[in-house]
Amino acid sequence: MRYRRDRKKTGCRGKGLAAVIMTVLSLSACTLPFTGQDTDPFLKEDGAASQERADTGFVVPGPESFDSADTAVLVGMDGEEGTVTLLNLELGRNYTLAMDGTTRLYDKYGDAVSIGQIEKGDIVDVTFLKSKKHLTTMRQSVNSWTYADVERYEVNPVRGEVTIGQETYKLTSNTQYLSEGMKIELMDLNPADTLSFQGIGNQILSVRVEKGHGYLRLEGDEKFVGGWIEVGQSVIQRITEDMLLVVAEGDYQVNISHKGGGGVKSVRVDRNQETVLDISDLEIPEPQTGTVLFSVNPSDAELYVDGGLVDTSVPQTLEYGLHQLIARAEGYHSITQYIRVAQESLAFELTLEEADAGESQEPSDSDSSTVPTDTTTDYYKVYVDAPEGAEVYLDGSYVGIAPCSFRKVEGAHTIILRKAGHETRSYTIQVDNEEKDISFSFADLAAYATESTGSQESSKSSQESGGSSQETKESSGESESASSG
Repeated sequence: MRYRRDRKKTGCRGKGLAAVIMTVLSLSACTLPFTGQDTDPFLKEDGAASQERADTGFVVPGPESFDSADTAVLVGMDGEEGTVTLLNLELGRNYTLAMDGTTRLYDKYGDAVSIGQIEKGDIVDVTFLKSKKHLTTMRQSVNSWTYADVERYEVNPVRGEVTIGQETYKLTSNTQYLSEGMKIELMDLNPADTLSFQGIGNQILSVRVEKGHGYLRLEGDEKFVGGWIEVGQSVIQRITEDMLLVVAEGDYQVNISHKGGGGVKSVRVDRNQETVLDISDLEIPEPQTGTVLFSVNPSDAELYVDGGLVDTSVPQTLEYGLHQLIARAEGYHSITQYIRVAQESLAFELTLEEADAGESQEPSDSDSSTVPTDTTTDYYKVYVDAPEGAEVYLDGSYVGIAPCSFRKVEGAHTIILRKAGHETRSYTIQVDNEEKDISFSFADLAAYATESTGSQESSKSSQESGGSSQETKESSGESESASSG
């Protein structure tokens, strides 16, 4: 009987133990991770549905979400679309990325900025999700350098170089030229412009016009032809008939002088606009003269006064007003200065600096119109073939109506094109010293539109398609048939 009771007790314990084990296994199953496709919580009917659900991009990209990085030039921004366009420097191609609230923008020093603080032409370091074309971060490049608001520089388009101070940098096929947010060409730049340069290493990757140029025309200037015009400190030039000057935008005091007469006028020049200054009310009194005794070192130097060679051993009689002096001597740097005669007698001294061996002593380009140089001939010419019917000005002086030509003088020159009812344009050209004629064909001038939208589109089209084609002509009989300025 005891044996049976013990057996019954053992049976009850077995059932209780089995219940405990089943409970533990059940609870353990609830804590096991999902493994395999059959346990995917997004799976509804099959695995394909799960895969489609997972690739919808539901997860919002954050500041650390990127799979690509690049150093590029910012060439476009669209606030309405929320996009930026970048120029890849290695391939020379543009690509566009989208921005949203997760995009982070930084300046060169890592401080957060707004999109308004980053400009077209800036060199930037970017990270982005290539598959989604999403911009993650954009920072003004830490490897780039900037020269801001440069007024004194030298652009040599033939060598593709820019000299700033003592440093020389290279222009590249990727270099971007911008004015008021619009893309322009290298020859649209003018020495009167104030520019900002950005680059990496010895390469310039963007040039931005910070202060552009406009045009100044004189009206009622007949009695002042042959005199001088001074526009602030930037322009000093002899007055010629129908002249048109390129002047940096801004407010100026214009000094007109001739034979002791003239006066000062105030004028404002706006970017890409032509300003007319009426000087008909200025008077020229009876001419007054003063005696000037020049002393030039070295003593054998040649001195030109207003383009004419003078004998420095005797006093010179000059009319009251501004006069140009050019002094030259073998083995010395040529100098150009201006002297204002306003008294009966005065003495003026010029001292030339010695030039290093092999260094050129030729006068600068600005002197070439006054003092003849060996690179100027009566035979070789520069032709302006287009746009037909446009007035052509060379360095401010009227040449003729295109197609026309002028004598070939080596160096950098400014060509201004003007036509009634059209926007005035200027180009900087580089003339070589080869014994050949050369010709330029510039883009058509944009017509002024009656509606502002049409005007903007015309201006944009002109700027984007601007520039010129240049070809070299072998000197032949056709040179004689072209019109000459």
